[in-house]
Amino acid sequence: METSCLIVIDVQNDFMPGGALAVARGNEVVPLINRMGARFQHVILTQDWHPRGHASFASAHPGTKPFETIVLDYGNQVLWPDHCLQGTPGAALHPDLSIPQTELVIRKGHHRGIDSYSAFVEADRKTGTGLGGYLKERGFRKIYLCGLATDFCVAWTALDARAAGFEVVLIDDACRAIDREGSLAKAMLDMNHAGVRQMRSIEFSFAGSK
Repeated sequence: METSCLIVIDVQNDFMPGGALAVARGNEVVPLINRMGARFQHVILTQDWHPRGHASFASAHPGTKPFETIVLDYGNQVLWPDHCLQGTPGAALHPDLSIPQTELVIRKGHHRGIDSYSAFVEADRKTGTGLGGYLKERGFRKIYLCGLATDFCVAWTALDARAAGFEVVLIDDACRAIDREGSLAKAMLDMNHAGVRQMRSIEFSFAGSK
């Protein structure tokens, strides 16, 4: 039985250079992901998909600025510039991303009052996306992760995948980070402690992905 799956996190226009919430050199991951994606039978994409006025936007909280932290009902929340608004070009997947055999797209962050970094559980740590059940029902046991941004959506997805019992491999050169105030170092430490393995795309054993 095929037990491995590639999950590509948020390769969207607003996270690219020039986008509303640009990740430095985020565009560099696209050709790497295309090459790896072609070798996987099973691929899942995620997509930030926010309504206007989303609780994670600084614009929704008068007197605040992007990248400040406030406390919402579920805990601390970094405030972001408006980004990945539903149905806008910024929310679209990068036009050069090409993995036609993708089997599922998980849209997250669509609940107006809750942010969602992880592809498994939203930021309130209660609201599930259904991804864990899907992966288990399909019989997947090993998850490969890549995309944007390493220190937020990729890391949270990796940690929740480990908590759900999956083996997780981070393809680190196919990711890019926001890296504010040590966020990347903390994310890497947390993933290491959780047992997330790291690989580079050049080391990737495609035989192991099939």
